[in-house]
Amino acid sequence: MARRNVAFAPGEYYHVYNRGANRDRIFRSDDNYRFLLERIKACTHDWQVGVVAYCLMPNHYHLILRQDGERPIGGFMQAVFNSYTKAFNKMYERSGTLFEGPYRAILISDEAYVLHLCRYIHRNPVEAGLVERPEDWPYSNYLEWIGKRGGTLVDRDFVAARFEQPEAYARFVTEYVPPAHVQDSVRQLSFE
Repeated sequence: MARRNVAFAPGEYYHVYNRGANRDRIFRSDDNYRFLLERIKACTHDWQVGVVAYCLMPNHYHLILRQDGERPIGGFMQAVFNSYTKAFNKMYERSGTLFEGPYRAILISDEAYVLHLCRYIHRNPVEAGLVERPEDWPYSNYLEWIGKRGGTLVDRDFVAARFEQPEAYARFVTEYVPPAHVQDSVRQLSFE
């Protein structure tokens, strides 16, 4: 396993992300997205990981996770993505690595930055040109944040402590106009 420049610690938030090897798709069907979400859901309790925000894109993913226990998030990531890669390879009769390298993890220590990252992650499908509105992309937890879906991969206490009403977060996301250089960067990240 690759060494990380970030040390995982209880109570801390992390932006974790990766993309497909050779910029290939890591999700080819709805079943792929659902399988990974089920793996994440199954592992959060055992590994004591809180999911704050996520977005699964055709060839990359973003997660904002909080380590709630003593077990490092690295073990959670290994459990989730090793099983996903094995299932993906079996389903598509392929072998080898699915991702371009080890996932990246960044410690988020600033409150304003964690909220900006949530917005960035939820806007990702819009900025990549996949949908018109964030609520049109089913593979993020934006719908949970705005109270339109009852999924469990969201920390509702985190959301409620920062946005009194779901509409407040919806405005925070939809009324934001990223600078042109940010939009260009997101399009590059989409790897389409």
